[in-house]
Amino acid sequence: MAHDASQIDLLALDVDGVMTDASIMLDDDGVETKRFNSRDGFGIVLWQKMGFRTAIITGRDGVAVRHRAKELGIAFVIQGAAEKGAALDELCRSAELEARQIAYVGDDWPDLAVMRRVGFPIAVADAAAPVRRRAALVTKAAGGHGAVREAVEHLLAAKGLMERALGMYDQAHAEPTPPT
Repeated sequence: MAHDASQIDLLALDVDGVMTDASIMLDDDGVETKRFNSRDGFGIVLWQKMGFRTAIITGRDGVAVRHRAKELGIAFVIQGAAEKGAALDELCRSAELEARQIAYVGDDWPDLAVMRRVGFPIAVADAAAPVRRRAALVTKAAGGHGAVREAVEHLLAAKGLMERALGMYDQAHAEPTPPT
């Protein structure tokens, strides 16, 4: 399958090892907490400001993920996905997209079923070797350390949207206003 990042309309993400550094922190009461990277969060928000959608597909189920997804405005959240291939089918139906219109960022073997089918599979730098081999892009950043932001920037660049995106934050990059 030829991978074309310019054709992507939705970015789907695993959580543990992609949006986090794969650590699972449990307190004495068994309450799970996660540490998310703010630059990754900015990348997700930027992707959405540019008119695209984001999804989460994760095998675990947790309150922290729901909170982070709500905070970032992530449209589709599929937790407790024992079979991520079936979760991708669910996402395609919900988002009314074909798998070829989706990019997915993964890090471990359970992600392979999704990465085999999406239009643009992405692996984080510290992903398992079979996941890196499946990827059209392997980020330089490790999971939880800016890999999602790097993936977003790659997708925006492939779509020719980086200058427009930068222009939202730096007028030196803003598109010129046509004379009236």
